[in-house]
Amino acid sequence: MGTALIYDEEMTKYKLLWVDPACKIEVPERLTVSHEALVESGLADRCVSVPVREATEADILQVHSEEYLEGVKKTPYMTLEDLKEFTLQYGDVYFHPNIYHCAKLAAGAALQLVDSVMTGKVRNGMALVRPPGHHSMRSAASGFCVFNNVAIAAQYAKQKYGVKRVLIVDWDVHHGQGVQHCFEDDPSVLYFSWHRYEHQKFWPNLRESDFDCVGKEKGAGFNVNVPWNEVKMQNSDYLSVFCHLLLPVAYEFCPDLVLVCAGFDSAIGDPEGEMCATPDIFAHLTHLLMNLAGGKLCALLEGGYNLTCLAQSVCQTVHTLLGDPAPRPADLHGPCKSALESLHCARSAHRQYWACLKHAADLPTSDISTKRIRLGEEDEKPLDTEEELVWPEPPKRLAPALRTAVVLPGGVACPDGCNQFSSSEELDPVTVNKLTENLLKDVDESDALSILSSLIALVEKMEKNEICTGLALVQDISMAMMCVVQHAASAPDNRVLVVCVGYGEVPLLDTINGKTLVVHFSNKESEKHKGRYYIPVCLKKGFSDTSGFIQAVLGLLLPLGYEYDPGLVLLVRMSAGGLCDGVWQQLTGLLLGLAHGHTLVLMQDGERAPVGPTASSLLGDPAPSLGPLLAPLPEDVAYVENLRHMLSADWKLLQTTGESTTASSDINMTHKMHA
Repeated sequence: MGTALIYDEEMTKYKLLWVDPACKIEVPERLTVSHEALVESGLADRCVSVPVREATEADILQVHSEEYLEGVKKTPYMTLEDLKEFTLQYGDVYFHPNIYHCAKLAAGAALQLVDSVMTGKVRNGMALVRPPGHHSMRSAASGFCVFNNVAIAAQYAKQKYGVKRVLIVDWDVHHGQGVQHCFEDDPSVLYFSWHRYEHQKFWPNLRESDFDCVGKEKGAGFNVNVPWNEVKMQNSDYLSVFCHLLLPVAYEFCPDLVLVCAGFDSAIGDPEGEMCATPDIFAHLTHLLMNLAGGKLCALLEGGYNLTCLAQSVCQTVHTLLGDPAPRPADLHGPCKSALESLHCARSAHRQYWACLKHAADLPTSDISTKRIRLGEEDEKPLDTEEELVWPEPPKRLAPALRTAVVLPGGVACPDGCNQFSSSEELDPVTVNKLTENLLKDVDESDALSILSSLIALVEKMEKNEICTGLALVQDISMAMMCVVQHAASAPDNRVLVVCVGYGEVPLLDTINGKTLVVHFSNKESEKHKGRYYIPVCLKKGFSDTSGFIQAVLGLLLPLGYEYDPGLVLLVRMSAGGLCDGVWQQLTGLLLGLAHGHTLVLMQDGERAPVGPTASSLLGDPAPSLGPLLAPLPEDVAYVENLRHMLSADWKLLQTTGESTTASSDINMTHKMHA
């Protein structure tokens, strides 16, 4: 279906006409460097170009007052002195004779993107627009924003396409107070924002930007704020908030459309944000949103004032929208204490509204940094004299020539878009001897050796990045698992994440040296091999409780996977009664964000029905929506929370509070966790 790209040079044709230190960073080059980077990297040519149109007055009046619109309409005819005087009514914004035209184009670009996605002309897309929009209020310009592009787009989608639920994810470093005010009493729009706050000392300096401002009346719980009270937040901090707050709530909400306020002032090197998250993190944030709403995602440019990092971050986002495998995540050392405090407070504030957060910790009673302090109570921070930050250029994202290869027995049709794989090269004698000695003692060696040799050859092609993903139907799933893990983990720097889903015993895999991490989802307790690198996840109702399983995947498996950073993901489907195709596809799609997309799925030959849905996910198709999730089984939520807490001493991305934990790597789980 493709990815839309919307850009028009006309939106660069306004600039600051007088001296204003607060506004001098908002320059036309923000748009030109972003577009030039997409052109030079070849990404623009791979996208579907969608023309811009002006938003109509009726579109704008869905969000803004008639009085405000009439005032802005006069700006093209104002003198320089009149423009200055008009600007003084508002905060941190400027006007220009051409800005009304550009603002209508920016809002219209958002509507064109919504049209393209909702009509199925494209799967997703990005609009490079200027001026930005998320600060603009009903009757006021603010923070470089004239019209609220994303709010207008959300209202338009609801009105024209009957969209019932819209998720707005605002990863700009400033709070989008205009979006919050527009939808604070509206339960059909879930607005999430993280933002630099520093106890209300950072612009826009609003009390309503804090974690306990959750929405009003029917909209209570549908406004999620995560205030950053320190600068220098890193990749781990961003991923932690996604895994433990945004994604669980988003899956429970089940949007029909995802809109992203894609502000890249939250990236390293930006003079406004002063954060340290690298551009490649936006590849992962984008990927984690792409299975929501059946893949219908529209990203709209907001902030971003370091031109180098802005261009890199835009490219990372578009790469992912196009379906290119995400790079290996960098520098995941666990969230900092301040980020954990903000996460803790936000989860606590929302636990009464969302079943997935029911077991979140109580609000802290200690005098931690997230508690509000009076403005001016502390001295101003000294000027930062550190040298300018330098970061490596994001790695090249080369998609393998072959997306998905399958190893299927005779009689099973190769799914559309996949390639039937068979090894054309003979295995070396040493490998054959190992297979014969370790795995083939009691079976028909000729057939088994053929299957195992194909699996090894497939893994080697994935290691060379010649193939991205693979799927194999095998007679003996334990043998195939042992074969793949032994071969893949034998490489000096390679690690294998094994995710087993289903009932049955997992073979004894070498997890002692940390080269293999096994996470096994089933409905039975297991003491076998339990430890830091072998983690059984026992869900009482197995896979029939969709909510419980999805929440365990989001809050447990994903953080483990990201922190472990494998070179290969081995997803094994054992006997998995009750596991519906949609849930399986969600799991498969989410795991593709790891290991540069290198995921191999093993399934029992007898279970052929899921072959098509599995191949679809491996090819990059978005998983079907699961519908609004019901409350998970309380016993399972408690179990997963306890397990997460016990593991969090060893796995820092599992932490959700700033409190110390006494967990050990030798997990001592008991049936009391189901009580």
